[in-house]
Amino acid sequence: MSAPPRHLSMIRSFHLADFFTLGNAACGVLAVFAVMGYVEARTPRYLLTAAALIPLALVLDVLDGRVARSRQKHSAMGRELDSLADVISFGVAPAAIAYAAGMSGLWDVVILVYFVCCGVSRLARFNVTAEALSVEAGKVTYFEGTPIPSSLVLVVIVGVSAWLGHIGDALPLGSVRLGPGRLHFLTLAWALSGSLMISKTLRIPKL
Repeated sequence: MSAPPRHLSMIRSFHLADFFTLGNAACGVLAVFAVMGYVEARTPRYLLTAAALIPLALVLDVLDGRVARSRQKHSAMGRELDSLADVISFGVAPAAIAYAAGMSGLWDVVILVYFVCCGVSRLARFNVTAEALSVEAGKVTYFEGTPIPSSLVLVVIVGVSAWLGHIGDALPLGSVRLGPGRLHFLTLAWALSGSLMISKTLRIPKL
């Protein structure tokens, strides 16, 4: 009897929790597509749709963890899959939403790239720490730095601003020109969020 196609074998290796994780990733990708739609058509509903998809991604992110714990199905693949999905939904998508909302000056872009890089670094550090503790049969009692899904707060701010029509030149807090580029003060919230994610002194208890 011939072996099943490799792509079918991979699908069969997925646990139920992994499909929630893929749903999380799908929400992030759809949010980026919605942002592209907004940039092309300048129709606010696209930006609002992008912002609304991030809370849905968070719900799926929470569910995948609960399903994995309830079924006692944990794996290194599941952890890596979760991190990759989180990078899209809580890193790249929030940065794209901010850019489309008007935070597109030179210094805004620098900060948004910094924010995404912080998120990637935060997730990589978590995976390494979790792997080390699992080898030592220890238990994770706290996380270093804020979790990347905390970027939902930033998305809510942009979503409310878009709902009120305060985007583009009307972004809250205004902007200033610094040398060769412009900085919107609201973008500093992304800089703060990224810095808190990679902080080694800030410890968040694991519930």
